[in-house]
Amino acid sequence: MRANYKIQRLFLDVPLGHEEIVTLDKPQANYIANVLRMKSGDHVLLFNGRDGEWLCEVGVEGKRRVSLKCLSQEREQPQASDFLYCFAPLKVGRLDYMAQKAVEMGASQLQPVLTQHTQNHRLNVDKMNANALEAAEQCGILNVPQCSEPLKFNEFLDNWDDNRTLIFCDEDARTNNPVKKLQELKGRQLGVLIGPEGGFSDEERAALRAKPFVVAIPLGGRILRADTAAVAAMAVIQAVAGDW
Repeated sequence: MRANYKIQRLFLDVPLGHEEIVTLDKPQANYIANVLRMKSGDHVLLFNGRDGEWLCEVGVEGKRRVSLKCLSQEREQPQASDFLYCFAPLKVGRLDYMAQKAVEMGASQLQPVLTQHTQNHRLNVDKMNANALEAAEQCGILNVPQCSEPLKFNEFLDNWDDNRTLIFCDEDARTNNPVKKLQELKGRQLGVLIGPEGGFSDEERAALRAKPFVVAIPLGGRILRADTAAVAAMAVIQAVAGDW
């Protein structure tokens, strides 16, 4: 069933089921009653990342008590994607954008990686989670990806699951066409690694190429900023070898 974008969608980490009643805490109640200005009898769509999407009726009692009653399941919980998005953190404004786009593109996990040329070493993971959640609410996504704590480059590479192919975008690739290599990866578990604005260092590029699970692809002949490269890479990977 297609997502309904005419009704406000909210994420709450609570059990959802037929006639389940959810009593909201103070910030959530304030958001429903005072920010969205909803009244008793209004409807919202609720999801928790586990139990699908539910149509709920709002109940407002006084100024502080707001509850949501689950009426019917609008969409069943889909199978989660299995696509890891790994990236060197950017400056704050562009990092927010990149986190949102990764969620929209079907990432199942967001993994920051601290490389030699990384600009932002003070990453706010809570804010990144909030951006991911907002993107899921706005885009009808029922599986909210996990945002992990940053890893140093060597630690990230040493702990990578050998059974999962890691794609990295290499500006030194000999061809401008990534499609042929990606076609060979169809059906595999995949992850992508996007470097920082300054690119990977020579040592990092050599370390990546030395790993048997790493595949290097180009992103064409144009110079792309890191946030643009992230969207371009995820789009072409999902279209050729992913779940599109």
